[in-house]
Amino acid sequence: MSAALQGLPRTVLRLHRTALLVWAAAVTALTGWLVWLNEVTAGRARQDEAVCRRTHTCTDFFSRLDYSVPSGWISTLVCYSFLAVAAFAGGALIGRELETGTANLAWTQGVTPVRWLTAKLVLPALAVTAGGLVLVGVYRWGRAANADLLATDDWTSVDVFAALGPLTVAYGLCALAVGTLTALLLRRTLAALGTTCAVMWLVHFVVDGCRPYLWPAVTRTSPKPFVLPESAWQGNTGRNADGYFAVYHPASHFWPLHLVETGVVLALTALVTTAAFLVLRRRAA
Repeated sequence: MSAALQGLPRTVLRLHRTALLVWAAAVTALTGWLVWLNEVTAGRARQDEAVCRRTHTCTDFFSRLDYSVPSGWISTLVCYSFLAVAAFAGGALIGRELETGTANLAWTQGVTPVRWLTAKLVLPALAVTAGGLVLVGVYRWGRAANADLLATDDWTSVDVFAALGPLTVAYGLCALAVGTLTALLLRRTLAALGTTCAVMWLVHFVVDGCRPYLWPAVTRTSPKPFVLPESAWQGNTGRNADGYFAVYHPASHFWPLHLVETGVVLALTALVTTAAFLVLRRRAA
């Protein structure tokens, strides 16, 4: 049993090395794109700004777009990277081995189902965590250095909100857990793959809809009309007997909102992971 356990992580790495290499390549490519965007494209935009100020012939608008638009695409790819994890977890990682009977073969080689599943999950979880943290770190670095080149201060958008912190990692780990549970329940590769992606999309949609309520909003009132800061996440506004009012989240609420949502997603991940092990115990009994 000891030899089997020692060889299991190596077996997992060998079986899924292609997926791990693809993930590493994707993280490397996005990181390189971010570095190029913030070192080369941003530098070009600032040179155009300098020419604009000196000659009063302003052409920096398109240079800003050259920076702002790709930045938006990168935040989208980082945010929704959990869908790739969901497809891998539901399909190749667990579903295929259950469908082909490879898992049952492993369980006859001195490795219990629980230890088999633990070994299957540890390496992908480490890869998802490491890759997510790298992407978040580089994205935050570039955004902090060149926030003035962005079209708007859009920290409230779905993509940017996730890409700016550990929520990206939380959704990736949640996708891994959901894919595992779905595969154990369906035991079919394509069915588990599609179902996992659909479930994770739904989870993301529901949690995103609840986001404004995860932290108390600020209410401002005034007898005269007022304008909120551009960086504010505006909620309800209007006029009542006391004058004008607005309910909103200032930019300082980013981290409270972000960390609470991260905690919610990680709690869901823990529940789904527990359910997966319980299903495995029952199926393997």
